[in-house]
Amino acid sequence: MAGFFDPTLLDRIRAASDIVEIINGYLPLKRAGANFTALCPFHKEKSPSFNVNPQKQIFYCFGCHKGGDVFSFVKEFENIPFPDAVRRLAERAKIPIETTQSPGQQQYVAVKDTLFKIHEQITLRWQSALANEASGQLARDYLAKRGVSEDAVKLFRLGAAPEAWDDTVNWSRSKGFDLDLVAQAGLIIKKEETGKYYDRFRGRLMFPICDEQGRVTGFSGRILTGDEKTAKYVNSPETPIFTKGKVMFGLDKSKRALLDAGYAIICEGQLDLIACFMAGVQNVIAPQGTALTSDHTRILKRYVDEVVLCFDSDNAGQKATVRSLDSLLASGFAIRVAIVPAPHDPDSFIKAHGGDAFKAVIDRAEGFFDYYLTRLCATNDITTDKGRLAVLNAMAEGILKTGNNVLVDKYAQKTALRLGVAPDAARAEFRKATPARSTPRERAAEAEDTAPPAPELPRPSPLEFWLLKLLFNHDELIESLAAHFDPTWLANPGAQTLVAQRLDAHAANSWQSVATLMSNLEDSALQQLLAEAATTDRPIPDPPRQLLDVMLRLRNDFIDRQLATLTQRANDPAVTEEQRLEILRRQQDLRFGKRQPLTPLGG
Repeated sequence: MAGFFDPTLLDRIRAASDIVEIINGYLPLKRAGANFTALCPFHKEKSPSFNVNPQKQIFYCFGCHKGGDVFSFVKEFENIPFPDAVRRLAERAKIPIETTQSPGQQQYVAVKDTLFKIHEQITLRWQSALANEASGQLARDYLAKRGVSEDAVKLFRLGAAPEAWDDTVNWSRSKGFDLDLVAQAGLIIKKEETGKYYDRFRGRLMFPICDEQGRVTGFSGRILTGDEKTAKYVNSPETPIFTKGKVMFGLDKSKRALLDAGYAIICEGQLDLIACFMAGVQNVIAPQGTALTSDHTRILKRYVDEVVLCFDSDNAGQKATVRSLDSLLASGFAIRVAIVPAPHDPDSFIKAHGGDAFKAVIDRAEGFFDYYLTRLCATNDITTDKGRLAVLNAMAEGILKTGNNVLVDKYAQKTALRLGVAPDAARAEFRKATPARSTPRERAAEAEDTAPPAPELPRPSPLEFWLLKLLFNHDELIESLAAHFDPTWLANPGAQTLVAQRLDAHAANSWQSVATLMSNLEDSALQQLLAEAATTDRPIPDPPRQLLDVMLRLRNDFIDRQLATLTQRANDPAVTEEQRLEILRRQQDLRFGKRQPLTPLGG
């Protein structure tokens, strides 16, 4: 991805972005000798293993082994793509960005940039309508009735779309936006019969929906009149910058709180989330609609490993709670369920009882299957055989999806206790049950999700890793390495790549720094390997002598691998006598070479 940007530009941004200063803006660093340390932001720990090296401008965690340069840190901490990390650091350093793109890429990026611009400006337009115009009075009254504060309105940038068929159309013309592009943004609709445009959002309270970086990508509009024939909510359609199944309302504001809390509260609607957030419960998100998708859970997994479902207390909300199980289990979440007392939803409960009372509800959230068992027993007549069988079958079907035998046994016993049957009988019924078959679409998604992962970079041998450590902690050793070492002697592909690139930079007299090399590596696993090798917590004694010893041993290991391959060939019945003699001569030369000291390459 670094190739997307001119290397000179990356160097300028890196030079203007001291890694200690940047990271210290996210978490407190403490000096430890020549380096800085902190509690790692990427995994839970009690003593600091996160190390920042100001000389090399890299970071590395000895606990979770995550490492990289300043671009990598912003990318990982903010959970954003590499180009966005570059842009953020460039904006901070006030360095203009110019990227090298194909014509197709340029057009695609230009369209997306314009769509972001349109969404930002229409957000301002609707904010102004809500705050200042007569057309926003209904929305102002509704927000006042719902107890939404002015601070919340400003923080979440709420707005009002006037009750008119052409307000956004006329606004777009006044701003000079191409109407076809505004239609592509989902803000207006073109009538095919006449070719005329009309507004998608009319007479609605507007909730901007933002991506993880806080950019407005779409909208959800709530109707303000009592017209039963009109949809209560209208959402933006799919666009190049908005995919409903991948967006969670509020994530841009709650992502830091999610990391700090270690779990996410999932509620249904925008007003629920706003009420929670303003009451101090900020580790909260809301999917667009109650159905959680596999994309939602994959995104959420970047931040937390546990979720608390807190949907409305009505039947629809509780059904949505049950529907969320499959996608959450598939992503490996621990799941709890918080029940807001009827007839409340989170918003009305907080308005009635306050934020502390809501926090107590969250703290009392029980495990999903405890909740599910209680719900099944409440919705089935467990005094009848039919009701007991329904509970048994539903519990068995759900718990088997976890694939955890301990949980299966635990909830077989709990189910037996609730139904008044023998635990062994419940276990037997659980063993007979099978999880319900998914739909074809779900099976296709499951096949995609469970496809074999891309092969991970194999770990270098201790000897190969020690070579990397010597090389990237002692620049003065490069002359000796260039004179005596061939990267093909390395068996590990990652180590071979790093050594070859270091040697190439030396030969071209273009070596700058570890951080520069790191930015030029496309593979994040290679970046982390380099960060680990370049980070040391103690001096290396007599590096030149150690390097010579390591190079000699690696050369001999390479010769041993060649000898083994030749021996295997010599034992092949298809090899002719003449070929076998040549193999023997080659083996003799290799054994002789192994007894020799290191000599300059080509000598």
